[in-house]
Amino acid sequence: MDISATLFYSLSALILIFAFLVIWLPNPIYSALSLVLTMVSLAFTYLLLKAPFIAGVQLAVYAGAVTVLFLMVIMIFDLKKEKEAFSKGYVSGMVKIVIGGGLLGLLAGAINLSSDLFLTGQVDEQMNQLTSMASTKALALTLFSKYLFAFEALGLLLLLIAVGVVAISRAKGGTHAKS
Repeated sequence: MDISATLFYSLSALILIFAFLVIWLPNPIYSALSLVLTMVSLAFTYLLLKAPFIAGVQLAVYAGAVTVLFLMVIMIFDLKKEKEAFSKGYVSGMVKIVIGGGLLGLLAGAINLSSDLFLTGQVDEQMNQLTSMASTKALALTLFSKYLFAFEALGLLLLLIAVGVVAISRAKGGTHAKS
């Protein structure tokens, strides 16, 4: 086994370990930090697979922006009260079982669909079509010409959401405020 395969499997193991820690750790701050490590490991995996643009987007969007959003929500809410309210009762247990079963069903369906695609060879044809038109430059030209207004509107919307969250948390004090 060569060095790239060893690195790939090592990074894959790190991704699985950190992803497991996201749902296993009791402290939400530690879970969010484990999520950052999961995303960073995934970005390094993309770099190893010679996809630097996807690695950069992974770091900027997911490891950066989404994790900051998660941390902001964690800081605003008093998670001890929410945990006590959500983890009590028979209905809560049934909801968790139904959601878990649904997610397992989705996973089984995705595995079944992907195995059918690989067995029929349709994936190779689709990948050839995608790689012929996909490049970072082509994506940038399309994004900043045809979809410039939508791109700018999305940036403005994200800014307004961030300002709104800060205003709401300062005005009401989040759930940490004394009633």
